[in-house]
Order: sequence, then structure tokens, then C-alpha cells
Amino acid sequence: MKFKELNRTKHYEGHAFDVAKVHVRLPDGRERDYDLVEHGDSVTVLPVDSENRVYFVTQHRIGADGVLLELPAGVLDPGESPLACARRELREEIGMAAREMTSLGGFYLAPGYTDEYMSVFLATGLYQAPLDADEDEFIEVTAIPVDKVYKMALDGDFQDGKTLATLLLAQPLLKNTD
Repeated sequence: MKFKELNRTKHYEGHAFDVAKVHVRLPDGRERDYDLVEHGDSVTVLPVDSENRVYFVTQHRIGADGVLLELPAGVLDPGESPLACARRELREEIGMAAREMTSLGGFYLAPGYTDEYMSVFLATGLYQAPLDADEDEFIEVTAIPVDKVYKMALDGDFQDGKTLATLLLAQPLLKNTD
């Protein structure tokens, strides 16, 4: 199944993303336009301390029109590697650094309409090392035991897709005593 991009025209440039019209040739030879949200790649970090607690942030999300409990995450700066971004976001959002960062893989957030790819990391060996938060972020930090985190996920307490996907990828590596 081969789709061929014929051209791309940017229709909107914004602070967080751009929107393009992508004209493609379909496998059967027909042509069609698709709307694409062009967004920088990003990371999610699952920080686990020596007491087997996961650190979450609570922040307002405009798309949800409310506050969500989620794992620390952020967008790569130009030229920044996913690992460097994960280390920076951890310090900005929960005020800690990690002695060990383990890649858990990654995924596209919503490939039907955006090109954003998210890399995922498990952060362990946490220690205090705060950086200033972004000026538009108002974050509260919460630590929850791993055992409770997975129960919360199954009970529907997380409404954030990247948090749920990251917890699934990390499950084989975490000590869950249930």
C-alpha cells in the first residue's frame, strides 16, 4: 500500500503547531487532500523513586477543558535529542533528575492527523535538581505508589493517553506487589 505525497501547503502557523494541507496519490491512483497538524516530537517520562512511587503532574489542559493527572512530558527543543529533552522536562516539571534513564520505546500520538512522535523513558535513581518551569505552566506534583497507579489506570482515573500508553510500556519493568 503506497501513498505518495505530491505537495504540502502550510495553511496555519501557530505557537505550538502548524497545519498543512497534504496532497497525496492513493494506491489506486486517485488523489486526495489530507489535513496534517505538524507538531514537534515529544517525550513522556515515568519517574519512579526508591520507595516505588511514580511522580505525576496535575495541570490544566486546554483540549480537555480541565485539569489532568499525567506523567511529566514535553516537546523537544530544536536540535535536542529525546533523552536530553526527557532529562530537562523531568527537572522542570518535578524538580528532580535521574541517575538512570531507560528508553521504553515510543509511539505516534494521533497518526490520523498529526506527525508528533513521542519517545518514552523510565527515570530511576531520582534526586533533587530543579529547573525553572515554563512560564505558562502551573503544575502540582503528586507521588503515588506503583501498586495504586495500575489500579487507578484500570479504574479509569487517568484521562491522558500518553500516560496510559507509558504505563503499559513500563509495566514489565516496575515492581507491582499486587
